[in-house]
Amino acid sequence: DGEVHINELKNGNAEMFWNPTSEVRRQRLKRHIVLFEEQTDFESERLWQHVTSAINRGDQHKATQEKFVLEEEQRNAARERRENGTEWKPLLFRHDATTNEWHYKYEDLRPWDPSNDIAQFEKNGILQTMEKHLSTKMSNHKTTCINNQITRHKRSAKDCRRRKTSDQPSNHSQNTESSCSTPESVQELSDDDGKYLRFESLCAQCGKEMNHLKEIHSAVLSLQKAQQDIHR
Repeated sequence: DGEVHINELKNGNAEMFWNPTSEVRRQRLKRHIVLFEEQTDFESERLWQHVTSAINRGDQHKATQEKFVLEEEQRNAARERRENGTEWKPLLFRHDATTNEWHYKYEDLRPWDPSNDIAQFEKNGILQTMEKHLSTKMSNHKTTCINNQITRHKRSAKDCRRRKTSDQPSNHSQNTESSCSTPESVQELSDDDGKYLRFESLCAQCGKEMNHLKEIHSAVLSLQKAQQDIHR
């Protein structure tokens, strides 16, 4: 976000290469990072802190030394694993034996879809995209869940009435409690006949997806706030 010059060493001339306008500076994306004290030992900012500090001070010799220390520790750790027969299993990367390259496991290479994609965020090292149709899928699944429970309730009530009619004498039918019980209800819905039907709580998948949607919603609110700060 500052001026960049090209310096010609032969003749000492300096040429302006990049000079961002105030409008460009205002459009700069806000940087979101994990607080240093909350980072684990192997996160880049913490792991390379001494190298970074030396570079910022302009001490190239110290930066090279610190870099060598880190790389030597990695070589020693790899040597110990080979000697102990321990296999290295990265959490977020996979090895391509054909190209001998490492690739991020959760890479999303599809083009961004403005009509469906809302925001992209990272959680526990995994990139995720919030999509508009996710809420629709959740709603459809929830509706299916409820309809299935209503169907089971109707069937249960019908069997209950059938047993009650066949087992109970007619003159005591109104004073005798049914042997069938209705599951403890959480909500009531109206069926096509206008009668209210009770149904059990939503399935585990619904609950899990609802919690996931709440987390995504919270992340989106944070992104929106950051966007507003950028516009200001």
